[in-house]
Amino acid sequence: MSSLVTYDDVLRTAQSLSEAERVRLVEELMSSLNSADATVLDDAWLAEIDRRSKELDAGKVQTIPWTEVKQRARERAKLSR
Repeated sequence: MSSLVTYDDVLRTAQSLSEAERVRLVEELMSSLNSADATVLDDAWLAEIDRRSKELDAGKVQTIPWTEVKQRARERAKLSR
């Protein structure tokens, strides 16, 4: 019997935590990433982020719930679940 913990084991355990504990876990995982390897946003990306934020604030665009975005992506990729 393997003593290795799988991704699914970790995910299942993480999902059983309280919301506050999950937030703490996410923060810890994010801070564990090597920031030297992180992608730096160049001026073009920052300008695009700013443009989209302004459109959203002005009510020019409508958001789509994450559940719907995820479902559409799964359908396009022909994935189940």
